[in-house]
Amino acid sequence: MIQLSVFDLSLAALLVVALALTSARSYPGLAKQLLVAALRTAIQLTLIGLVLKALFANSHLLWVGLLSVLMLVVAGREVMARQQRRFAGRWGYGIGVVSMFVSSFTVALFALIVVVGNEPWYQPQYAIPLLGMLLGNTMNGIALALDRLTQSAWEQRDVIEARLMLGYSASEAVSGIQQQVFRSGLIPIINAMAAAGIVSLPGMMTGQILAGAEPVEAVKYQILIMFLVSAGAGFGTLAAVHLAVRRLFDERQRLRLDRLQR
Repeated sequence: MIQLSVFDLSLAALLVVALALTSARSYPGLAKQLLVAALRTAIQLTLIGLVLKALFANSHLLWVGLLSVLMLVVAGREVMARQQRRFAGRWGYGIGVVSMFVSSFTVALFALIVVVGNEPWYQPQYAIPLLGMLLGNTMNGIALALDRLTQSAWEQRDVIEARLMLGYSASEAVSGIQQQVFRSGLIPIINAMAAAGIVSLPGMMTGQILAGAEPVEAVKYQILIMFLVSAGAGFGTLAAVHLAVRRLFDERQRLRLDRLQR
């Protein structure tokens, strides 16, 4: 594999800097976010590279578990930070974390133990990248779904309350919104699967090919990952929407928008 130097990465970073400078006058806030995100990417990936190097040299279930929990905690925070009208208190953080834990961790364990079948099953070379891809895609789906759900509930509160007054149950009053929200959460992965191999070569497949793997074997792993990611994102979005809808209503089937931050 061709080794990349710091100078090589700096050349690529110049493209991001050029974009930020070009858009700074018209979109100053977005330009700043772009530079901060790029800096975070470089620092975070460098640190995780060092951590994984040490973890690969000392493979132990405890360390793999601690890193996995850390990834989940940070992903939960990112889900909460992306909400325009998030739930107040611990619910704003808890819904995303619980949904990702139930979906991503379950799918990852299934893949590691049943599909891949490596020994030991928690071998970090497989466990951490797989869990990272699942958490990342599930996080995106849940963030999109929750943001769409809370925003739609706020904008259509009069319609929802009118339905409740007509005798609709809480789930019936927001059924149309739930369908739209679930679709929003799955659009990214559906688009990725529909375009894979024709419009784009997915990241894991490209990385393996660049590392010298046989293209056919790289394709097999990519198909596996995309199927797992779609399942994780789908189940995670379902769980998040279900929990969020329950939180939007109280035990007397009343819409409680006061539980959202304004």
